[in-house]
Amino acid sequence: MISVVILTKNEEKNIIDCLESIAWVDEIIIVDDYSFDRTIELSESLKNKKINIYKRNLDDNFSEQRNFGLSKAKGDWVLFLDADERVPEALVSEIFNFYPPAGGSIFNSYDGFYVKRRDFMWGKELKYGETGNIKLLRLAKKGTGVWEGKVHEKWIIKGKVGELRNPIFHYPHPAITDFLKEINSYTSIRAKELFDKRVKVYTWQIIFNPIAKFTLNFFVRQGFRDGLQGLVFAIFMSFHSFLVKGKLWLLWQKQKQY
Repeated sequence: MISVVILTKNEEKNIIDCLESIAWVDEIIIVDDYSFDRTIELSESLKNKKINIYKRNLDDNFSEQRNFGLSKAKGDWVLFLDADERVPEALVSEIFNFYPPAGGSIFNSYDGFYVKRRDFMWGKELKYGETGNIKLLRLAKKGTGVWEGKVHEKWIIKGKVGELRNPIFHYPHPAITDFLKEINSYTSIRAKELFDKRVKVYTWQIIFNPIAKFTLNFFVRQGFRDGLQGLVFAIFMSFHSFLVKGKLWLLWQKQKQY
């Protein structure tokens, strides 16, 4: 049995396409952070008995939200998806070919799998830069590990990990404003997480880390080959680095005042 866990928050533009791409699984767990758009209404409109919806506050901790979904999943294997991701037919076929009912030789040999991801932004696939060669641990046996990290979280599992050949498709940030809102939210969570761990930040990091981030993504990882989309993405990820360091510095300055 394969379960899918999806975290949602105001995903009315994505949820139907996402759910339709995983109609083949045995169970779908939606953990919703009290959406105030039509996310839940649209999910329920499918009248799919496989779908189980839980409402739970994110409380600035993505790992706890994912671990909650993991605890509700009944499948032997669990696949995690974001609402703006899709599982194409090639990946479905690969999973079905190796899942135990079809022989299961690979699934019996591994405890988890990395899945490649292809990112499509503003009408173009980004083949280079930060997203050019991304792979994420998204499919694993239940009970082999937990998610860690409040944001940019990772699934830490014990056991042998393989890699599937076919990718997930990712369609994030259809508008620049959406991207900026997400960056602002994620960097606040990350800065607070680092502050709670007593990580120090220095002026030179605020200045030079974003420059280094841009150089790595746009030149070293050849983001320039993705054209204007690659340039915009590299700038935004550099801005992400600046905001994390800047917000962390502000938290330390605030503490000094008390």
